[in-house]
Amino acid sequence: MAKISVIGAGIGGMSAAARLAKNGHEVRIFENSDRSGGKCRTEWFGDYAFDTGPSLLTLPAVYRDLFLKTGKRIEHILDLEPVNPAFNYNFADGSSVIFPNLSNPATYLEIEKSFGSLASKQWKEIIQKSEKMWEVSREPFIESELKSIFSLIRRKDLISSIKDIAPFTSLRSLSKKMKLDPHLQMIVDRYATYTGSDPRKAPAVLLTIAFVESAFGAWHIKGGIGQLSVALEQRCLELGVKFEFNSQVTQIQVDNSKATGIKLQDNREIKSDLVVANSDVELVYNNLIPRNIRLANSERRKLKFSTKSLSGFSLLIGLDNLKSKPVKINHHNVYFPADYDAEFNDIFTNKIPVNNPTIYVCAPKDPKMTKGENKEAWFVLVNAPRHQVEGGWNWNSGGAEYAEKIIGKLDQLGLNVSSRLDFLKYRTPADLENYAMAPGGSIYGSSSNSATSAFLRAKNRSKINGLFCVGGSSHPGGGLPLVGISAEIVAQAIGKA
Repeated sequence: MAKISVIGAGIGGMSAAARLAKNGHEVRIFENSDRSGGKCRTEWFGDYAFDTGPSLLTLPAVYRDLFLKTGKRIEHILDLEPVNPAFNYNFADGSSVIFPNLSNPATYLEIEKSFGSLASKQWKEIIQKSEKMWEVSREPFIESELKSIFSLIRRKDLISSIKDIAPFTSLRSLSKKMKLDPHLQMIVDRYATYTGSDPRKAPAVLLTIAFVESAFGAWHIKGGIGQLSVALEQRCLELGVKFEFNSQVTQIQVDNSKATGIKLQDNREIKSDLVVANSDVELVYNNLIPRNIRLANSERRKLKFSTKSLSGFSLLIGLDNLKSKPVKINHHNVYFPADYDAEFNDIFTNKIPVNNPTIYVCAPKDPKMTKGENKEAWFVLVNAPRHQVEGGWNWNSGGAEYAEKIIGKLDQLGLNVSSRLDFLKYRTPADLENYAMAPGGSIYGSSSNSATSAFLRAKNRSKINGLFCVGGSSHPGGGLPLVGISAEIVAQAIGKA
């Protein structure tokens, strides 16, 4: 049995902790804040509850496997329900398209209704291509430790894999090559933002998102996606995991090239056989590991050369429909601007708030997320440049004005927000940096803005013996499914007691 210290009670940290405790290890989680969940939270403000991090669950099989292998089926703990339609995409030219949940034929039909038969055929080709990419990339790239590029070069199916994945082709280039309907191109471009990236640079393999969403569906957890965090914390406690909240880790201690424990802000030193870091890897390698530890230098170099992911500006909006007429809206809604490229130019090049951003509105029809039949809780998110006091955009001011601007745009879209507004709170990238300890408020750590981005992510198994990295900023990446997979990879690498 190993004594294992886990830094951070985010989804990755708790998922790894549960698996490790089930395998017979003694596990303690040290969390900087006063609650678990990291970015995955459902927060209540008065009569309204909001998912302030992930707002849908895809690939639920990842967590079905986790709960089953650690003691109890997820269906006995959480109430999962499919979201139908999965998405409602709206465009500046006044057109829109519904993507039904878990039905490709129905999706093809809706696309044909909105944009014609050619566009429908193109999306069918997208799904077929993305399925091939998924099958090729799933085992070697996503579900396994990505130790080095050489482990991939030795694969017998290397040539065919490269052809399917198209690693040196960007999402945008693929869309151009396929001569996609411009509305469909915008939807494909959006997949890059799922990893905090620019579609003009992000690799085409991100197209796999299209297959994952269509094959495995979009799911909601009654009471909010943050209930996953609550359930994971409870599962950890049942397995004997100890939590220490309000306990900031200030150092990972290393002796003779081995992680030997952690040091806390109150100067306590916790001796450990192994350390699992669920912190952002930029903090892990640049702040927590002493600068004289040379084994960390390779990861520090990768962090230096990687492009940081975009951040997000969010609005938590409580609406009272007794004040004014309600507007019919789906669970997941995306409103695209006329010029999508301008958004990426503002974020990655100009490093300024987007003047006319894509707006995502999550409006759950969940009675457990409001108090009162006539109330609605909307989570609104727009992509934003990360917080940088020097050489970027300083989000320590200007948030209120930008929030007012987004409210105005929601009204212009006909969503009748101002007249029904009962509660409003905004969060900037600076806020995200502070409460989630995400440098710059970058949602996913590093972006996928290059063909080599997968190899620039921190490895799950550090060169420092006994140190492992888990979560969205390490391999295989951000988002609830990949974070859960990273925890499984770490638990398998550590093994049983």
